Amino acid sequence: MTTIAIIGAGRGLGAATARRFGRDGFTVALISRTQDNVDRIAAELAEHGVQARGYAADVQDRPKLAGALDRAASELGPIEVLQYSPVPRKDFLRPVLKTTAADLAAAADFSILGPVTAVQQVLPGMRQLGRGTILLVNGSSAATPNPNVAGTSIAFAGESAYGAMLHEALTPQNIHVKQLIIPGAIGGGDPLYAPDALADQLWNIHAQPGPFRATVSGIGLTT
Repeated sequence: MTTIAIIGAGRGLGAATARRFGRDGFTVALISRTQDNVDRIAAELAEHGVQARGYAADVQDRPKLAGALDRAASELGPIEVLQYSPVPRKDFLRPVLKTTAADLAAAADFSILGPVTAVQQVLPGMRQLGRGTILLVNGSSAATPNPNVAGTSIAFAGESAYGAMLHEALTPQNIHVKQLIIPGAIGGGDPLYAPDALADQLWNIHAQPGPFRATVSGIGLTT
């Protein structure tokens, strides 16, 4: 049995992704900043027949993040799928003229160094399995810079570049790196952006070969 590790797990998209992958036999490692949050989600998933366990780690605490992933692999099984989808902090969402160097350093720590830490932790196990998927989930500013949310625009651009390079480097090893751009509010009332619908999209880009980037649109996924 293999594991999907969901970094930034919450009761919306994280829980929906856990249910979707759990239906196909994955165990689930839920990672977020607070243990109570992931324990509550794990208990709810158990009611759906999904085996899950929670691990507390802040993505900006790199040793703790790596340790959580290591424990998850040891306790639940090798990590075949890594989803990196924590919600950016509000102070990353300032207009460009109000964004400081300290703001950008924190945003880069969150959206670049966090994914790098997670990927480096899980790659050896994926190589041993002979397969793997890394899923990066971002808003529209990852593809089109938005001066009203400068921190995420800049940091997401770095995350996107890292992911695209990984995609090229790892595809020959049967490890696939995919980015899902979600240009709308998750769970905001539009069925296209309902957590369960987005979880299905994540499953599809995991299960099917394709390019690095996919974008949720009114006609489904575009690449």
